[in-house]
Amino acid sequence: MPSSARRAAIAGVSSAIALVSVTACGGGSTASAASTGSADKLQAAPAAQNLAGVCPKTVVVQVDWEPEAEHGPLYNLVGPGSTVDSDKKRITGPLVIGGKDTGVDIQIRAGGSAIGYQTVPSQMYVDKSITLGTVTTDVAISASAKQPVTAVAALMKKSPQVLMWDPATHPDWKSIADIGKSNAKVVYVNGSTYASLLVSKGLIKKSQLDGSYDGAPARFVSNPGIAQQGFATAEPYIYQHEVSAWKKPIKYQLLADVGYNVYPEALSVRSGELKSLSPCLKKLVPVLQQSAADYAAKPSATVKLIADLVQQYNTGWVYSEGTGTFAAKQMVKLGILGNEADGSVGSFDTKRVASALKTFTPLVEQSGAKVKAGLTAQDLATDEFIDPSIGLK
Repeated sequence: MPSSARRAAIAGVSSAIALVSVTACGGGSTASAASTGSADKLQAAPAAQNLAGVCPKTVVVQVDWEPEAEHGPLYNLVGPGSTVDSDKKRITGPLVIGGKDTGVDIQIRAGGSAIGYQTVPSQMYVDKSITLGTVTTDVAISASAKQPVTAVAALMKKSPQVLMWDPATHPDWKSIADIGKSNAKVVYVNGSTYASLLVSKGLIKKSQLDGSYDGAPARFVSNPGIAQQGFATAEPYIYQHEVSAWKKPIKYQLLADVGYNVYPEALSVRSGELKSLSPCLKKLVPVLQQSAADYAAKPSATVKLIADLVQQYNTGWVYSEGTGTFAAKQMVKLGILGNEADGSVGSFDTKRVASALKTFTPLVEQSGAKVKAGLTAQDLATDEFIDPSIGLK
């Protein structure tokens, strides 16, 4: 998730209202991960998936937030024999697909507090050892002038961000447009681009916006008349099962359904290195696609790893295995993780990227960021390395 929206959740899920508890592992430099088996026993992947010699010895992926199910296709690649650096908040292990070793390692680095809440593009340009970063389209537009990145695979087809409400208080609300017909406050993290989008489309009145969201459920619980930002992959489960003062359903609408047409956390490279990384990406991107399909079909082991990493990193981010299990299923159910119109997973709809560029450039510029002159959809994303035959079944 975008850091600006997700960072507030630390306070929320750690609130006394939430019935979520974890037993944090002690600090330390390196500890064994929760994976099983030995890397020495892995069979080699077939030639088409053998990345040795064409990719870096360690493919380093910088994600934009703490471990969560949305990053499942990445953590699904971490094979047996992996190690966890609980100080630097990263896991390193054999890059495995279908139980077979691709010949290189993968290192997944947490975002959020681990990188001082910096954006992923800024981190990618500070640390050139990073191979791929997860960058949402509007963030890529914001970074285009000084830290240009090009997406090579879509980690998710559409954003899981939502506006949520209490159906008992507002039985007449069926959509975000209904919220806009009222005078209810819309509580969100200040600076989120989608808020400006909703106002520009006439769906929400500017007077309704309240940028004071701190992630805690207390305000929603005490004042269910408000609307609040959330994620379809988290809040519906957390509020019904883990917030002791609520314990009932909420309703929501996806922002993706009302024009927030970004590709969230798309796997991206520094634009200037796209050519030099091409031999690697031609083999690596189909592996990433296959991992997404595999994770969608069988997420449980990866969800357990994610929950274990949250405990080991011990940053204050709370994420239960129950939330992760719900999120993995919800992603497929809602098409957040799904095939594009061509039947492939991880690919981009170029018209949609162009539409997002047109929509978000003025909004980004209004926020004070400089957008690269002449920026095109092709600068932001490419399907050059996508295997159209790989998709969710």
